[in-house]
Amino acid sequence: MSSILNFPQVLLPEIFADHDAGSRVGVTVITPNRRLATVLKSEFNKARAIERMSAWESADILPISAFIERIYEDALYSREALHLPILLTPAQEQVLWERAVSRWTADTALLSVVEAARLAREAWELAHAWRLIPRLGNYPLNEDSKAFQEWSGHYEKMTRQARQIDRARLCDLVAELCKSNEIGKPKQLVCYGFDIVTPQQARLLGRLEEAGCEVMVAPLLPQSPSRPMPGQQWNLDVQRVVYDDHSEEIRCAAVWARERLEANGSARIGVVVPGFSEHRSTIMRIFSSVMEPDVRRSLPGAARPVPPFNASLGLALISYPLVNAAFLILELGDEQIEFERVSLLLRSPFLGGGETEMVHRAQLDAQLRKRAESLITLERLLNLIEREPGRISCPVLVRSLSAYAEFRKARLSGSQAPSKLARIISDTLGIVGFPGERELDSSEYQTLKKWQEVLAGFAVLDNVMPRATYSAALLRLRHMAADVLFQPETPDVPVQILGVLEAAGMTFDHLWVMGLSEEAWPSQPRPNPFLPVELQRATGLPQGSVHASLELASRLTNAWLTSADEVILSHPRHDRGHDARELAPSPLIANIAIGELGLSDYAGHRDLIHGARRVERVKDDDVPAVQVGAKGVAGGTAVIKDQAICPFRALAIHRLGAEGTKTPGSALDAMERGTLVHDMLAQVWSQLKTRSALDAIDAEDLEAMLTHAAKEAVPRLQRARPVALSARFALAEQRRLVRLAREWLNEDKKRGDFTVVAVEDKRTVEIGGFMLTTRLDRVDELDDGRRIVIDYKTRAPLAGSMLGERPEEPQLPLYLVAAERGAVAVAFAQVKTGEMRFTALARDSDLLPGAKAFSESRHGDQHGSWEELVTAWRINLGNIAADFFSGHAKVDPKKYPHTCRNCDVRPLCRIHERVGDDVIEQEEAE
Repeated sequence: MSSILNFPQVLLPEIFADHDAGSRVGVTVITPNRRLATVLKSEFNKARAIERMSAWESADILPISAFIERIYEDALYSREALHLPILLTPAQEQVLWERAVSRWTADTALLSVVEAARLAREAWELAHAWRLIPRLGNYPLNEDSKAFQEWSGHYEKMTRQARQIDRARLCDLVAELCKSNEIGKPKQLVCYGFDIVTPQQARLLGRLEEAGCEVMVAPLLPQSPSRPMPGQQWNLDVQRVVYDDHSEEIRCAAVWARERLEANGSARIGVVVPGFSEHRSTIMRIFSSVMEPDVRRSLPGAARPVPPFNASLGLALISYPLVNAAFLILELGDEQIEFERVSLLLRSPFLGGGETEMVHRAQLDAQLRKRAESLITLERLLNLIEREPGRISCPVLVRSLSAYAEFRKARLSGSQAPSKLARIISDTLGIVGFPGERELDSSEYQTLKKWQEVLAGFAVLDNVMPRATYSAALLRLRHMAADVLFQPETPDVPVQILGVLEAAGMTFDHLWVMGLSEEAWPSQPRPNPFLPVELQRATGLPQGSVHASLELASRLTNAWLTSADEVILSHPRHDRGHDARELAPSPLIANIAIGELGLSDYAGHRDLIHGARRVERVKDDDVPAVQVGAKGVAGGTAVIKDQAICPFRALAIHRLGAEGTKTPGSALDAMERGTLVHDMLAQVWSQLKTRSALDAIDAEDLEAMLTHAAKEAVPRLQRARPVALSARFALAEQRRLVRLAREWLNEDKKRGDFTVVAVEDKRTVEIGGFMLTTRLDRVDELDDGRRIVIDYKTRAPLAGSMLGERPEEPQLPLYLVAAERGAVAVAFAQVKTGEMRFTALARDSDLLPGAKAFSESRHGDQHGSWEELVTAWRINLGNIAADFFSGHAKVDPKKYPHTCRNCDVRPLCRIHERVGDDVIEQEEAE
């Protein structure tokens, strides 16, 4: 590890004071990262404003990477330009590395060329930054290191022949350019905040000094004027605190930051998180809930104030909703795409007409889910929309998708240059109205600009990737967007949430460093697999060995202890909740005494609402009575079933029209398979009619009848599910139906003589003075005139589900008392391979195989005789119907939480808020 401490030292305030006086013209300050450079610029400008200066010359402060590129760009305007190689963009470097890896791994199994190329590119950068190339031959090379030698040799040859250079070698090139008098160099160069200086950077600084540039080092200085200067006695408040888990630790840090901010609005507050990328979403969510508890500010159209905190680590550009919507649009034109992704696109505000047609598109999405497959194409999507009555409510969407489909046929085929593909991609987005009709907010606008930069970066890949297909272009563009970490710019805010390296060189009034358990700090070494581990250890690469990681962590920890007037070091006691393994503190902070912080208890959004409440009691158990029409109530027997298991469910579904959204699948679901079984058996018994006919038919004729019935049943559903029932899947489903029907008929043969008098018989029945439309699966009549009502099920409920004042399965009893009053048995026919059986309630024991007489069964002891049961059904079902039609709609699930687990209307009844937290915890435990 190199050092720059041998250069003369100078205090940064002196540099800035001389800058104002004009005696430091030509001074440049460089930092190890962009964030520190931004902070220094902000501090410089604030100091000038405090001095009431109306105008001043901007300070030249920039990260060292930008400083190196600036010298290179200046050289492009000198006579040296004729001999300079072209600087590759990061995306161009990645393409060349992938080509090098693919060339040498054509005959080997490599899981991901992209990831291998990314790691090889990282090894290339490390090898040049730490000047490892000349030393590679001194260490034994494993298979990975040998592969890297081959890849890097080919990569170096490609770039040399094309007169190209990457950022890994740019520092060395600039060091050589410093010898030229024509290359612009600062008179003075001040290095600030460098904890690590690579040999490559040290060489550049030495060449600058040799060329006449005065190189100096500025030690870290306190931001607060109340804190002492270097060399004076520090009076710091350092505490170590412990919390049960990560969530509590993060929340306490957020509360602490809010308290310090409220006490002093100008305070600089830092929160440092080792492994920030792993916890970023949780940290941002908790800080938002503490700092901005009013979630109404996040609603569409609401004014969004700038939060008082900022994260140093951005997200991958592809994770932003606007960019994700762009990829959804582009992928829709590339063969098949998951319907769930199309669903997001249909409801996206970044599509043309997204605001105007918002409600109608949501309704369209719900309807499409009933008939769509799990995978869908643009053409299939248009076909489904055209078949929906509601499509006329989304004219903008239909026009956009239709134009997109035509454009796809004309422009998205074949291989083309990246520059042309970039234009096509831009045109594609324009056709569908991207980025939408509403005005973008500041963050969205910045995200759009960054997306356009990435697309422009793709357009300049021509010299490394001459041609590509549309599919390959999308994959490349996706990788590029995933590689870009983006954070929308915000005004300067007092609370900074930082990773350990981003915090290097920064000072605060208050600093909290969290997550300092023995497992997280020091961080685990991460040596590059393509460089010899012994070489990385000997060189002292920061992440190359345990010793180097410990050394770096020790220096950073010591720096934190002197970076603020108040320093809080925290760690969790458990890694995952209270029952998880206990964690010890990092040995680097174990000697610091444990303290306690008396933090406030800030109200959350729910608490704010309850605190401002004005209680108004409204009885919501009853609604206006149903005005029954001549044709009955839609929903049939399902009305009675839903009213029995929960009155509010019946109201929501059958009167308010509430329904859950279906998740399209690649195969048929249980309901669709059950429908096929119903259709199959209905056709079979429509032809056979009687048990004697079943006995009389020979095996060959029966097989032909079953095959014909299956062929008739499948096409009816095939029109709605063409992919799930495509050629070979339809054939497999027909064979399944034939097997099921054959096995079920063998079950029917165990019975005595009977005649099927009704199949799929639609009837309007009266119950409790009200009319309902219903359909009977099957009614059998024995030779002595006794009738049995049968309902097919692929999994039959228990017989007890038909009993009680609120039966969970009331359809068969309802058929009996309202449509087949003379029936003496009701039965679920379970049509399931290997488990064919009747689940029945019967008056007599000779009606069905395995069915006892009701009076002899265990249910008879509770409900009396068969006649008493039928009377109870008539009364109970009539009461249930009367409750529904009279408007009784109480939230009253029969068996909470079991009744509610698969209910679609829980967001309406909000059952969890009514029953209390204890029941919720019980449900989660189950």
